[in-house]
Amino acid sequence: MSNDSKPDDELAGTEQPFVSHLIELRDRLVRAAIAVGLAFGVLAIFPGPSALYDLLAQPLVAQLPVGSTLIATSVISPFLVPLKITLMAAFLIALPVVLYQVWAFVAPGLYSHEKRLVLPLVFSSTVLFFIGVAFCYFFVFGQVFKFIQSFAPKSITAAPDIEAYLSFVMSMFIAFGAAFEVPVVVVMLCRMGLVTVEQLREFRGYFIVLAFVIAAIITPPDVVSQLALAIPMCILYEVGVFAAGYFNRFSKAPDEAT
Repeated sequence: MSNDSKPDDELAGTEQPFVSHLIELRDRLVRAAIAVGLAFGVLAIFPGPSALYDLLAQPLVAQLPVGSTLIATSVISPFLVPLKITLMAAFLIALPVVLYQVWAFVAPGLYSHEKRLVLPLVFSSTVLFFIGVAFCYFFVFGQVFKFIQSFAPKSITAAPDIEAYLSFVMSMFIAFGAAFEVPVVVVMLCRMGLVTVEQLREFRGYFIVLAFVIAAIITPPDVVSQLALAIPMCILYEVGVFAAGYFNRFSKAPDEAT
């Protein structure tokens, strides 16, 4: 009889934790969605989707000829595009809450020395992403749009489409936000044992070349934006190498410490 009940006992012992993990994952996702929804609701009231799009378009409008504006080639673009901008801004505002929910979900399965590593990395990755987006908006956009307009023939009236501009902005934000995550990636690779700090230092020259190649691919074809992405990546790589040595010691398990 004990042999007959053994499969049921094993099933009962494995099914319940799995179901509880799914329930917890659902709850975490719901909380993250609520945070994004609340931020969206606040932004929709003030300053409003239209004002947010005007703010996002300001670096381009400032470089257009006097009297020129962006245009909408689709009937519903003036309605949908500002809503997309509002949703994007809401997600960025709620990003700390979203990342905290991710952290709270995975934390119980981590060792104490791993928890000491993950929480600073979650915080630093959030801050670095925001810095990358801000750097792109306040510095890169103005230089890129100025460069583009300087090459526009006098016989052409510049009137960019709002959907095309949104797509361009999103791709640039993601590119610069991801590029500014270089220190986090370096620290993780080192802590996972895939590379050592000494190997990272030896790879420095190759990374400089790689940074300029990446910048040439994902940025517009002007020197200013390429340098604006490649140079910070090289600096952040050095920051990552320095941080990797520190975190590698700080997050070691007790039996790994020398």
